[in-house]
Amino acid sequence: MSRRLSGMGDVDPLAVPLPHGTEVTTRVDRTLGERLVPQGALGRVVGSGDGFFDVLVVGVGTVRYSREELVPRKVGQVRYARRREDAWSLLLPCVVVDAVVGSRTWGLSDETSDEDRRGVFVLPFPFTSGLVEPPQDLVSEDGSRTYWEMGKAIRQALRADPNTLEMLFAAASQPASEKDPMGRWLVEARDAFVSVEIHASFGRYALSQLSRLSHDTRLAEHRAIVLGWLRDDPTLALDEAAARLAKETHIVAPTPEDALLRAREYLKQLYRSMADQGLLEGREWTALAAYARAGESASLPTPRELRPKNAYNLVRLIDLSIRWLRTGEPELRVRDELRPMLLDIKKGRVPLAEVITLAESLTPELEAARRESKLPRRADVRRAEVALRKVREEAARRFFEGREGPFGKDAPTAPEARWDE
Repeated sequence: MSRRLSGMGDVDPLAVPLPHGTEVTTRVDRTLGERLVPQGALGRVVGSGDGFFDVLVVGVGTVRYSREELVPRKVGQVRYARRREDAWSLLLPCVVVDAVVGSRTWGLSDETSDEDRRGVFVLPFPFTSGLVEPPQDLVSEDGSRTYWEMGKAIRQALRADPNTLEMLFAAASQPASEKDPMGRWLVEARDAFVSVEIHASFGRYALSQLSRLSHDTRLAEHRAIVLGWLRDDPTLALDEAAARLAKETHIVAPTPEDALLRAREYLKQLYRSMADQGLLEGREWTALAAYARAGESASLPTPRELRPKNAYNLVRLIDLSIRWLRTGEPELRVRDELRPMLLDIKKGRVPLAEVITLAESLTPELEAARRESKLPRRADVRRAEVALRKVREEAARRFFEGREGPFGKDAPTAPEARWDE
């Protein structure tokens, strides 16, 4: 049985938060240079600040609006935004671990680096005893703070999830991160989650993502080429563009006919993907041509997965997994000899081909570290379950004894089950 935390009758589309990535509709006309961006334009939130939102508007580019000038485009997004905001406001006092992670922990931060935090929250007893499925994540509006429900965090850690293990071991070196004894119990059990599985979840995962990054980079380069063609010749037909793309980018295929089919399929994926991102007004070739003709393709943002920050973090993960497998100790701070290279990658000074070569050169070390590692083959699931039961029993005890605090007499009221209208 699926239940919502609340119905739609009491949700004001002008009041719900707009996290980055939310599809929105504009409520006012806006002039951008000599161009009119009319009311009702569709876009996606790509940035925000004090009192404003930057919106990537279909066929236009990035335009700035105030909150009252925007509404979420889809009813489902309104529901999601409200549930997320409700969970954040109700359960933030229930966070028991709150650690600084990311570049500040790795020793790779500078004056422009954000402070990212991850941690764990415990559900008060009333949230675990009703029909409404309780929140599993708390996420701040700007995405800089993420907290996982205790059970979810433990399950992630048992799978050797890199983000979860980083949070636990970073918290161990930041005493102030443990905001409640229940958080300390989890952090003290952190060694139970360490196993040879980090070879796959850290190292092999990073290598596969770098390979995908190389593939996606080629596709992004093809996108720029195709948009340039359409800018010069908006009448260019799909089949003509496919033939030209197959020839000029040397698409590898068993036969020329196969290369043409692959090029054509790529072009279809391109305009469908851009339409799904809210950049095109339709999922067809003519919409892509209209976008290019409008001259906005030059301002097309780099996909998040292709940004240098992603590549440098993947190399860091490979190196971390090698050292952890060898020594049995998590050295979250990067090695001094590797730091200059990672900073250069982060700032986009190293071509992706060189990053791939560097990562591949580490593969033999990664495999040797796995073979020689003294870490256990699997995480200690029994110890993990003991920690989880101890925490949940403590949360229930505090509630029934009416103790001070967010798990006792000050516990937030759990949402009631009700059908959405």
